[in-house]
Amino acid sequence: MSVMFNVIVKLFLTMILSAAITPFVVKLAYILGAVDKPNARRVNIKPMPTMGGLAIFIAFNFSTFVLLREQFPTHELFSVFLAECIIILTGIIDDIRELSPKAKLAGILAAALVIYFLAGIRMNEVTLPIFGSFQLGWWSLPITIIWIIAITNAVNLIDGLDGLATGVSIIALFTMGVMAYFFLNMTNVYVAIWIFAMVAALIGFLPHNFHPASIFLGDTGSLFIGFMMAVFSLKGLKNVTFISLLMPVVIMGVPITDTVYAILRRLLNKKPIMQADKHHLHHRLMQLGLSHRQTVLVIYGLSLVFAFISLLYPLSTLWGSILLTIGVLIGLELFIESIGLLGDDRQPLLRAIQRFVKRMEKKD
Repeated sequence: MSVMFNVIVKLFLTMILSAAITPFVVKLAYILGAVDKPNARRVNIKPMPTMGGLAIFIAFNFSTFVLLREQFPTHELFSVFLAECIIILTGIIDDIRELSPKAKLAGILAAALVIYFLAGIRMNEVTLPIFGSFQLGWWSLPITIIWIIAITNAVNLIDGLDGLATGVSIIALFTMGVMAYFFLNMTNVYVAIWIFAMVAALIGFLPHNFHPASIFLGDTGSLFIGFMMAVFSLKGLKNVTFISLLMPVVIMGVPITDTVYAILRRLLNKKPIMQADKHHLHHRLMQLGLSHRQTVLVIYGLSLVFAFISLLYPLSTLWGSILLTIGVLIGLELFIESIGLLGDDRQPLLRAIQRFVKRMEKKD
């Protein structure tokens, strides 16, 4: 009990540190020229300092290396820190000079390789219903790298409104921390503490980032948060089962959904996958008439729904989990079609339901 109390106090200190550092990062952003100027794709109407992720990075690592140092394995901690530095440097350069998508991808790839080879955090084995367990072998490397790149970019894509990516990440990471604490082997309890240190750093930053924000996360923040979410989720995916794979996917449901539908939308419209647009989840909600703050709060609510559903998986049987997943996919598709995320003319499930209802009315 005394150990956990000590950890909780230090997490509160992490939160305070993050909040205190952020104003200094605001000044640094102006000095370095890391300023987000309004354009056709931006929601902000005045130049805003970006690079806010640097405050989160500093607070998080001060927490893990100083306040909570005794909780973590030395080699893993330093290896992950090296990868973090690559990601942060990539984000800072992008916020100041705007890197090409290929250069940004190269930075994420370099950090992912450090995680795989130096930190030794990777997917090794898969257990599937009926088929049983099998070793990934050489597939372990590409699958791990793709996972890290996908999750990192998913958080990067959702960072479009004040406090949106920060708040969604807090909900997802807190849920992930609860999962790690209760369902991972107790010898790995440090993983939960590691995750909660990140949550504390994000909570301290959120007041500065919530609408009206005084600083944006920037790519420094969104890449860093997404990368750490990918790494933390891999700690629970060393030996993948049907359930263990579904849990982080559902926990990160909002950024993953937005990314998947963005790719589908661009493919259907015959546009390059990497081409940016203003049809993401938050854009569509605002186009429907919601205010900036209302949109953010609605997506927070959606994230909480995903978080609650993910907590049901460890308590369900295999068939219960399958039915739960089917229900989530149907509900999500209905929501996506109702807000027109793929376009108003692409609503196959809603139209099928409407046709069914009309047929039933005719029979009556």
